[in-house]
Amino acid sequence: MTQPELGVCYYPEHWPEEQWVKDATDMVSAGLTWVRIGEFAWSRMEPKPDLFDWGWLDRAIAALGEAGLKVVLGTPTATPPRWMLSRYPDMLAYDAEGHARKFGSRRHYCFSHEGYQKECARIATALGERYGQNSHVRAWQIDNEYGCHDTTLSYSPAAQAAFRAWLEAKYKTISALNAAWGNVFWSMEYGTFDEIDLPNLTVTEPNPAHVMDFRRFSSDQVVAFNRVQVEALRPHTSVPLIHNYMGRITDFDHFAVGADLDIASWDSYPLGFLEDRSDQGEAFKTEFARQGDPDFQAFHHDLYRAVGTDGWWVMEQQPGPVNWAPYNPAPLPGMVRLWTWEAIAHGADVVSYFRWRQAPFAQEQMHAGLQRPDGEDANVMAEVSRVSGEIANVGGAKKTMAPIGLVFDYASAWAWEAQPQSQSFNYFRIIYDVYRGLRRLGLSVDILPPTTESFSDRALVLIPGLFSWTPELLAAIEGFKGELVIGPRTGSKTPDFQIPTSLPPNLPHFDTRVSAVESLRPGTEIALREGGAFQLWHEFIETTETVTERTTDDQPAIVSHERTHYLAGWPDDAAMTRLLSRFAQTADLSTEPIPHGVRRRDWGALRLYMNYNATAISLHGYTLQPADILLFRGDTPIIFPTQATTP
Repeated sequence: MTQPELGVCYYPEHWPEEQWVKDATDMVSAGLTWVRIGEFAWSRMEPKPDLFDWGWLDRAIAALGEAGLKVVLGTPTATPPRWMLSRYPDMLAYDAEGHARKFGSRRHYCFSHEGYQKECARIATALGERYGQNSHVRAWQIDNEYGCHDTTLSYSPAAQAAFRAWLEAKYKTISALNAAWGNVFWSMEYGTFDEIDLPNLTVTEPNPAHVMDFRRFSSDQVVAFNRVQVEALRPHTSVPLIHNYMGRITDFDHFAVGADLDIASWDSYPLGFLEDRSDQGEAFKTEFARQGDPDFQAFHHDLYRAVGTDGWWVMEQQPGPVNWAPYNPAPLPGMVRLWTWEAIAHGADVVSYFRWRQAPFAQEQMHAGLQRPDGEDANVMAEVSRVSGEIANVGGAKKTMAPIGLVFDYASAWAWEAQPQSQSFNYFRIIYDVYRGLRRLGLSVDILPPTTESFSDRALVLIPGLFSWTPELLAAIEGFKGELVIGPRTGSKTPDFQIPTSLPPNLPHFDTRVSAVESLRPGTEIALREGGAFQLWHEFIETTETVTERTTDDQPAIVSHERTHYLAGWPDDAAMTRLLSRFAQTADLSTEPIPHGVRRRDWGALRLYMNYNATAISLHGYTLQPADILLFRGDTPIIFPTQATTP
């Protein structure tokens, strides 16, 4: 049991050196204990090729560490300096239209470029040799935000050469590839691996098996790129290695990257993500414009808790308006405190704010920090100090397994992008709909990877939208004693992107076949007899198992065999709430009908309620103002609402 800590992101290279000591002292006074630096500073570390300037970084680390801060030092590989492009003119990624993505911002590299990989190993080694045993450097961040700005997929010459080599290593012979991809269709058969292009700029849609392998390859390139730096740093340091992932980024397998690291972190921007990455509609965005989606942060907290092998952090927590979304409102007063406590309730070891001081120049000058550009505290600083004091009073809490597991599979996201069969079908969205439904019932959830070999003693596990069964999941199902909910679209393809001969869901000991599917236009729904409807996706079922629910036109909607249930469509909100409540009840789980916009999270003996509404609500005899929280230890409230009246 450890007490969570707070941190901040800082850029000493942006500020006069004489200001560093005061900044460090002020950070400690605000209750911060961690500080991340260096992830964008390659041009200052190595201003000319092979000419290092470590003096400024030595002094910055000393100033921060001697003030009592623990330093996270970033490898600067997300922002290679301009001279690097002169050394490797072909290192740039290419977009799907064949255009080079040039220097002048960040992430201007292709993961497949071998020369740049070697440069990354070189700078990581140099950093490790100099700071690997520095007592102030207590963790390392490798690169920054893989996948940000759509940078996972590259259609460069380097990527094409690497893809051909990857295919040859996988298939060995071109005839094996032709068979796996079904290239007899449309005369797409190849004679050699060197004939295979990347799946872009085709006349119409490329072969989905071709696209799927390109997506697997692209993910593997991220894993390999990250591993290069891991292997460079490990010999020089014993402190944790971290990467900071993003929200709703499914371009690469985060579980695979995380297997080489110690701690998973992510960058949490609730208001930016609501505007930039939500598909919940304009009315929803308006309602939660200053608070964020009540489930988006929680979902990623649970996801990255699963990705981390030795804990997880929020590396960047939004403290005010951001600069990159379509609209950039300020959070409601109290929301930064709420977001921080929500992360802690989901098991965060550290919540780190971005950034210490708002930059007065360049692309992010409109992005708020804990301080204004003039060095005065922004209003949010009071919330940070308040949380620090509350953490000290509450202490740590035992991290416990949630009773519900939800399987999340990055390969399924690639598959349904390759062949969606519906403009509206999105893997993240269906997973997220299930997750939101569970949270609205007051339930806590663990995200599980598709390599899970056992569901342990969980009461309920859900697997919606899974592209293809893994051997590990099939083994986990075989030994599971709880309630298992599968579908829709689960098990509908083989790993080679073909329809299984036994038909979906392709599950042993479950005599059910999906004979046909249909995708539905928005607003075209198939009503269920007991309430609610299927939306977006519907399947026709042949089965000898028990039909436990039907559509109003008498089609099977849910098929059950003992404690395994197959869902033959995508439920709308009403059906989702009803069905999840039923499955939870069957699994002997207690649900709590909580007010709209309120969320609950249990961990250990603690239970947190959060008011995401812009209006006050009543809960358990208390009035929660907008952005208020209510924290219980057992049955005893220990953090009260802002204007609490004891019930």
